[in-house]
Amino acid sequence: MVSLVSQENTVALVSRTGRELQRYKKGRRQVVGCIPYRYKTGNQTSLEEHDEELLEVLVITSQKGKGMLFPKGGWELDESKKEAALRETIEEAGVRGTVEGKLGKWSFKSKTHDTLYEGYMFPLLVLEQLEIWPEKNVRRRMWMSVSEAREVCQYLWMKEALERLVNRLAPHKLGHVNTVAQGCIHCIGGVGKSDL
Repeated sequence: MVSLVSQENTVALVSRTGRELQRYKKGRRQVVGCIPYRYKTGNQTSLEEHDEELLEVLVITSQKGKGMLFPKGGWELDESKKEAALRETIEEAGVRGTVEGKLGKWSFKSKTHDTLYEGYMFPLLVLEQLEIWPEKNVRRRMWMSVSEAREVCQYLWMKEALERLVNRLAPHKLGHVNTVAQGCIHCIGGVGKSDL
C-alpha cells in the first residue's frame, strides 16, 4: 500500500548546504531572514497603544550557541527572497507562517568571514510550530517579549529590523492602518505573482 503525503505539509529534515546557488551582488553575499512573531492573545493584527507586551518574537541561538539572533541565511538562485526567508526560518527555527512585506535592507560585515553582506528581513506571522525541524539539534529557540529580544539579539541590524516590525504593527505610531496581508507569501499554498 502506498501512502500519499502532501508536499506543503512536509519539511525536509536537512538544511541546504553549500554556496553553489548562493546569490552575490557586487561581491556581497545576499542573505535573508525573518522575525517570527505571534500575539499572546487572540487573532490580533496590530498593536494598540502601550500593548507591545502582547507581542512575542522567536529568537534562536547561533550555531555555536554563543549568541541569540533571528533566523537568517543565504538567498539562493532558485528562490525568491520571501521563499528563501521562509526556508531559512523553517530550517533554523522550526516555524512556518505568513511572510509579510520586507522590513528593509541592511549592509553589514560578517564577524567570521571578514566580508560584506546585504541582508533583507521580513516579518513572519507564525501559524505552526514544528516539533521536528532540520537544525533542532544545533539550535535552541525561545519565545520572548520585544524588550527581552532587544537585550539578547547580538546584531544591531536585526535590532533595527525588530524596531521596524514593532512600528509596523502599531499603526498609531505611523498614522495609518496596518495592512498585514498585503504583499505576503504564505507557507502553505505557494507564491504570489509578485514574489516570482
